Amino acid sequence: MRLDKYLTEMGMGSRSEVKLGIRKGFAKVNEKTVTRPEFKVSDKDSVLWKGTPVAYVEYEYIMLNKPAGVVSATEDSREKTVIELIQDRRRKDLFPVGRLDKDTEGLLLLTNDGKLAHKLLSPRHHVAKIYYAKVNGVMTEEDAALFAEGLYVDEELTALPAELKILKLHPEGTSEIQLKIFEGKFHQVKRMVQAVGKEVTYLKRLSMGSLVLDETLKPGEYRLLTTSELEELYAE
Repeated sequence: MRLDKYLTEMGMGSRSEVKLGIRKGFAKVNEKTVTRPEFKVSDKDSVLWKGTPVAYVEYEYIMLNKPAGVVSATEDSREKTVIELIQDRRRKDLFPVGRLDKDTEGLLLLTNDGKLAHKLLSPRHHVAKIYYAKVNGVMTEEDAALFAEGLYVDEELTALPAELKILKLHPEGTSEIQLKIFEGKFHQVKRMVQAVGKEVTYLKRLSMGSLVLDETLKPGEYRLLTTSELEELYAE
C-alpha cells in the first residue's frame, strides 16, 4: 500500500495534507525518513508520523450506546452525529450500520466493514432486532396476536410477524414492552404501536442479531467489539 494512502486511512489528514507532510519529512518507515508519498508499506512495517507510531487497522468495529439527541449519520450540517462521539477512532471511514431515530437510544454498531453491514441490513437475512419501549396506552394480548400475525401498518408497510412481550402495565394507562422485529423499516416500532392505537414515548434498541448492548455502557459511551462478538455476527 502507498504510504500516503496508509496514513490517510488512519486519519492523519487529507490525502493532500499527508502528501505534503511526507515530502517535508514527517514520516518514518522502519526508523528511516521517507519523503516519497508513493513509497510502499505493509502492516508489518513500523510507521511513524511526526514521531508517533501509526498502526494500520483495516476494519474497526465499535459498539455505541447511542444517546438521544444525536443523528445516525456520518455527517450533518445542523445536528451532532454518532461519528462525532467516537473521539479515538482509528478509521476515518466509519459509518453506522442502520439508523436509530434522533430520539432513540441504545445499540448502534459503527464500522467500515461494508460486507458485514450488508449482511446485517439485507432484508433477505431478516436479522432480529430487539427494542424496549415505553408506551402511552395499554398494550394487550390482542396487540401481541396482531403483531405475531404480521401487522398491517399502512399502505407502505405490512410488518413481518413480530414478537411482542408486555413487560409491565401501569395504573395511569401506560405500558412497558419489548418488541422483536425482523426488518428495519422507517420508524417501524413507532408506526406498529401507533397502528394499534398507542404511542411510543421512549425507545431503546437492546440487540441486533447476536450483538447485545453492553449495559455497562452509559448513553454516549462505546467500546470495541470483542473477537467472540464479531465471530458470532459473521456466523449468523
